[in-house]
Amino acid sequence: MKTTELRKKDVAGLQLEVKALQKAHFGLRMQKATQQLNNTGTLRIARRDIARAKTILVEKLAVGQSAK
Repeated sequence: MKTTELRKKDVAGLQLEVKALQKAHFGLRMQKATQQLNNTGTLRIARRDIARAKTILVEKLAVGQSAK
């Protein structure tokens, strides 16, 4: 997912996105464990997507805290 798409979302939307990405990553890990995953590079992409979403979420929360 692109950062521009993530930055358009609000905090609640980002939290939902992080949960969805983590669930997808878990599914990929289970596929790898049962040797059903052909392209293991998708694990790396999933981890980076999660990190990207969490980073933007923290940025938005920090901006919200400084506004108070």
